[in-house]
Amino acid sequence: MIDRILTTHVGSLPRPKDVSDMLFARTAGEHVDEAAFEAAVAFAVNDVVDKQKNAGVDVPSDGEMSKISYATYISERLTGFSGDSPRRIPADLLQVPRFMQRLAKGGGTPNYKRPCCTGEIRVRTMAPLNTDIAHFQAALKTSGYINGFMNAAAPGVIALFQPNEHYANDDDYLEALAAAMRVEFETMVAAGLTLQVDSPDLALGRQTMYADSSEDEFIHRIAFHVEVLNRALVGISPDKVRLHLCWGNYEGPHTMDVPLARLLPEVLKINVGALSFEGANPRHAHEWAVFKDTKLPEGKVIIPGILDSSTNYVEHPDLIAERIMRYADLVGRERVMAGSDCGFSSFAGSGAVDPDIVWMKLASLTEGAARATKRLWS
Repeated sequence: MIDRILTTHVGSLPRPKDVSDMLFARTAGEHVDEAAFEAAVAFAVNDVVDKQKNAGVDVPSDGEMSKISYATYISERLTGFSGDSPRRIPADLLQVPRFMQRLAKGGGTPNYKRPCCTGEIRVRTMAPLNTDIAHFQAALKTSGYINGFMNAAAPGVIALFQPNEHYANDDDYLEALAAAMRVEFETMVAAGLTLQVDSPDLALGRQTMYADSSEDEFIHRIAFHVEVLNRALVGISPDKVRLHLCWGNYEGPHTMDVPLARLLPEVLKINVGALSFEGANPRHAHEWAVFKDTKLPEGKVIIPGILDSSTNYVEHPDLIAERIMRYADLVGRERVMAGSDCGFSSFAGSGAVDPDIVWMKLASLTEGAARATKRLWS
């Protein structure tokens, strides 16, 4: 029985420089000593899990230490990807070219290959995943955790970053991705981990892969993304899965973001036990009120963003408690877990929040959750 507000985050955390350097070298096709890489990743996972424990995080991740990004990592696990592809720049940034240029110069636009789909999608190898699981399980045991979550890319977000140049249409591409990613999903859950499916396509997709569509057309389109994802999750218990959606983890206008109220009817159809979404940044902090008129499916938990992942302000514990209580008052205290808006290092070597401040934020989240718990269970 849950008797307090638990804390977590979205997954990615700052990688050490040696790991980031080797990730970029591998992506560039340069020789990297694989034994040295695996040793560096194992050390990094152990360290990042220990830091989460010290910060008071209840449900940790492996920080995605071995991945260059949360979507393009799959090119080494699946066949059918090669080359590079043009960047799909969010439509709101195209409206402010001077700011977009400043963002790029400041490192806000990661520079690495994003391959296209140029061949048949099938599983190449699950060896990297099995290694990730082994590193994570060892780190969890060392730090005294019983369980943690591991990130996996949704078919839709893979298609968002790695466009189709092989299949007859995007529907066929999504179907092929779902069939292949199902193996990764099942492997994580079979290992006893909670699966987090990262699916920014369900929100960010409006400004990128479906930028030429109307909002109504976009909502209709993501209904198919949801259908395909559910097929990939068949047979997996929803209480072993959580889903993350977001509008893009970047500082920017976000004036073209689709309101959460429009997305929820489709997103809540996904067979997952928990839903993670942005709730702290200035564009979406008001959307807690959506849950006044939303009936959550039985057993569904929400993981609203209580920490902004794009600013170096450290949220005060009282503000954190206040944000948690808004949701708890609407959906019930047992159905709220405190999280972050997005990952703190969605791409290796990048992240708006300074690595030292990440841990200050997570420690403040722990304190804020404790204060909310005291008020909600008093």
